[in-house]
Amino acid sequence: MKKFLILVVALLLPALTQAHELRPASLSIIQSTAQTFDVTWRVPARGDLRLSLNVKFSENTEKLGLPKAQFAGGYYVERWQIQHPGALVGSSIEIEGLTNTMTDALVRISWLDGREQVSRLMPDSPLLTVTDRAGFGEIAGTYFALGVEHILLGVDHLLFVLALVVLVTGRRQLVFTITAFTLAHSITLALAVLGMVSVPQGPVEAVIALSIVFVAVEILHKLEGRKTLAIRKPWLVAFGFGLLHGLGFAGALSEIGVPTHAIPLSLAVFNLGVEAGQLAFILAVSALMLLLRRTPPVHEWEIRTGHTATVASALPVAYIVGGLSAWWLIDRTIALVV
Repeated sequence: MKKFLILVVALLLPALTQAHELRPASLSIIQSTAQTFDVTWRVPARGDLRLSLNVKFSENTEKLGLPKAQFAGGYYVERWQIQHPGALVGSSIEIEGLTNTMTDALVRISWLDGREQVSRLMPDSPLLTVTDRAGFGEIAGTYFALGVEHILLGVDHLLFVLALVVLVTGRRQLVFTITAFTLAHSITLALAVLGMVSVPQGPVEAVIALSIVFVAVEILHKLEGRKTLAIRKPWLVAFGFGLLHGLGFAGALSEIGVPTHAIPLSLAVFNLGVEAGQLAFILAVSALMLLLRRTPPVHEWEIRTGHTATVASALPVAYIVGGLSAWWLIDRTIALVV
């Protein structure tokens, strides 16, 4: 069995070498004078390859000078200036190539008088018409969706939650553990977005991988009958590592940015989106386990052995989750020193 699980991990590694979420592109447009704006266009990239996405302004928008571009932090970043006689109001912005991808693009426009507009462009709606200001409903919908996407496409965060679900015993303990994890990452997410805490993302991502390895090892300890602190009080471990995962969430949110006139709202709904995605994942895992237990072969095995399917699934979960997270830990640690 162990050899088989090691083989499974080895086969999964090439596809899951990078556990980061599918990051959205982002377009920041900041007014510098009455008619000019500074434009920053960030496109997800890997090495020297980037998504084929480009910004197209309406005809009455003039580009001033040549853009400056570089690859930095997993993005292709391009900067230039534009000019518009009406301060962009009423003009259009289109992300060319977005319809051919599975990603989205967040557009933030800031004027000198403090007005801001925030919009999320999707493959099926790549065009934006600039208005005076984004309504709070649009901001809430945008950041809630970003929160859901971040947790559901962040494989490392999901594997940590999966490991917690397998580690705990009983629904009551599961509720306490997930609540502690939620409370912890909500605290550090808020502190980081408000500028009260600042930690480099490289070490944070490495320690997040380490946290998954730790919980996977604790699952093996539980199967061996040990009573470690993590097994007796998993909520304590969930809270401690949840503080680190919150910093990871904050790193993604800081890349996107939040509108200055709606920081509390953006932060709150992004966090609610994360929680909604996390809850959906837990319910999906629970439903899958329930369906598995109702299949005749598994039901007969439970009767014959006296063990539950949940216990039987703990060993493969521990090896697969632990193996992948160990790979991420090595990869991210090497990235810090190279």
